[in-house]
Amino acid sequence: MIRSCTLLASGLLVGLLAGRPAWGQAPQLAKYQKGTTEKGQKVGVWEYYGYTTTGEQVVVQRYDHDKKKLLSFREVPYATYFTEIKPGEWRYVQPDQPPMFVGGAGVLNYHMAQLEYPQEAQERLLQGKVTVTIQIDTLGRVLSYRLTQRVGRACDEEAMRVARAIPQTWVPARMGSRAVAVEYELPFNFNIKKR
Repeated sequence: MIRSCTLLASGLLVGLLAGRPAWGQAPQLAKYQKGTTEKGQKVGVWEYYGYTTTGEQVVVQRYDHDKKKLLSFREVPYATYFTEIKPGEWRYVQPDQPPMFVGGAGVLNYHMAQLEYPQEAQERLLQGKVTVTIQIDTLGRVLSYRLTQRVGRACDEEAMRVARAIPQTWVPARMGSRAVAVEYELPFNFNIKKR
């Protein structure tokens, strides 16, 4: 189901395998997005794609880069976020509109895949999941980054480096007609490949 929106939005779409990028960007991104660029900048309305578990390509977002406004997005399964429902009052709730990364899960996953497994961690056989929790404010800005699940110094530092390098193109969560601040988890997996 596509839902119309009146304010900008962006985020990870659960249940979709991926979305793909645009012209003038890394080739793997071209499969996730379609739109026009001028002088290296996205302009006008862009469509962002994802893939269902059956492999069907679907539009997950339509975003107007001129107006910085989310036009529509594909509904996601039930998800709760630690949300500031009133100033200073935080609770786990399901927002009416989740926080979204402009471009959808595929584009966000592309940025998260820039992870490099530290040699020091590989030599020490460190592996596991590092979670970086970010706080997205009511304007879609990332205010803070913190490690909420750790593996070890080198992996933790690498996950934080990649999280901070992700473009700050978020659409805030909404409760009714008002934007709300939320915490959003970015999971990074470090796994030693068996030969």
